[in-house]
Amino acid sequence: MSTTASGKSGTWRNWAGNVTARPVREVVPASVEELRGAVRRAAEEGLRVKAVGTGHSFTAAAATDGVLIRPHLLTGIRGIDRAAGTVTVEAGTPLRRLNAALAREGLSLTNMGDIMEQTVSGATSTGTHGTGRDSASIAAQIRGLELVTADGSVLTCSAAENPEVFAAARIGLGALGIVTAITFAVEPLFLLSAREEPMPLDRVLAEFDQLWSENEHFEFYWFPHTGNTTTKRNNRSAGPAQPLGRLSGWFEDEFLSNGVFQAVNWVGRAAPAAIPGIARISSRALSARTYTDIPHRVFTSPRRVRFVEMEYAVPRAALVEAVRELKAMVDCSNLRISFPVEVRTAPADDITLSTAEGRDSAYVAVHMFRGTPYQAYFTAAERILTAHGGRPHWGKVHTRDAEYLAGVYPRFGEFTALRDRLDPDRRFGNDYLRRVLGS
Repeated sequence: MSTTASGKSGTWRNWAGNVTARPVREVVPASVEELRGAVRRAAEEGLRVKAVGTGHSFTAAAATDGVLIRPHLLTGIRGIDRAAGTVTVEAGTPLRRLNAALAREGLSLTNMGDIMEQTVSGATSTGTHGTGRDSASIAAQIRGLELVTADGSVLTCSAAENPEVFAAARIGLGALGIVTAITFAVEPLFLLSAREEPMPLDRVLAEFDQLWSENEHFEFYWFPHTGNTTTKRNNRSAGPAQPLGRLSGWFEDEFLSNGVFQAVNWVGRAAPAAIPGIARISSRALSARTYTDIPHRVFTSPRRVRFVEMEYAVPRAALVEAVRELKAMVDCSNLRISFPVEVRTAPADDITLSTAEGRDSAYVAVHMFRGTPYQAYFTAAERILTAHGGRPHWGKVHTRDAEYLAGVYPRFGEFTALRDRLDPDRRFGNDYLRRVLGS
């Protein structure tokens, strides 16, 4: 996956290409002090400010017509505290680089999402998560934050220092300030055994509670227009390590899941009527496999085929019914869906605007190939998921506004009150935040 870039015209585009913006200027600060200066200068000029990482959000959360901050030089590990079990890292550090550096130190995050192209601040600010029975999102592993606020000052927070800011800023949507450093909880490097295998959707749904309870990390991918899924179970292992062979890993993860899948989607975009038949073949293309490796090589995989995505968190108890309704909707529609639906889980956490705040959650993610009309599919899926009290992923396509979100987040008012205090002039505002948080 490539990072975002501004063309000669000064237009910024996200990774999926569905969001563009034309900032007045871009700033690439080499230090926190330079970043503070950029925020102060923007305030003097009456310009809004947004920071952007690699642009993997599908919403306009980072778009601005003012000053665009690129934190690419604010990278690297500031320090490791082995006694406390923490690492402090600069906000612009890509997750890929952090994972590799931690592994060299014999350390690891407890859980992570399924890609690692994002910066640590971009991933946490929008609520990036993986799947886990007991271990939660990346943001839930944060133990401390440093951010530059609207007046250019530096504010640090943790459970003990500025706890009301800490409760909200771990998933801050870029609305409270620009994150400059994050302290994560880490643990000694461990091994995960992955078991991937096809399974009929009816069986997955009938046995979902058992599959969830028996595995530390369970997820599945349902292929629309079929009754087939691919399941993945990750559990800690005493070893020995048995990583994927280089050739077999390349064949399935690169050749099939990226190269062939890209070609299949080109065909589907040109001839939508062929998609159901293609889906039946695709859903049987990947065979069962098991392997054991260090966490980031198991949790994550390359995603080179570009797409647009919507994802909702529903109460875990509502997941089976929601997926059944989604399948029934697709089956009786004229929609042609070439991407699988991804289903994951997370335990309840205490982050103010986390999609898992206060409730055990399950995530349903729908995708469409880039350049393919997605509105009808996403609208229908959104109708189903919001009927179950769904909370939209902050970095993925959705149409919900502040009125709806205030109804599904019990602590929504806490966040907006804190925003009023830290950024009364909306220095870090944009159209997306106006919609989801209110003016």
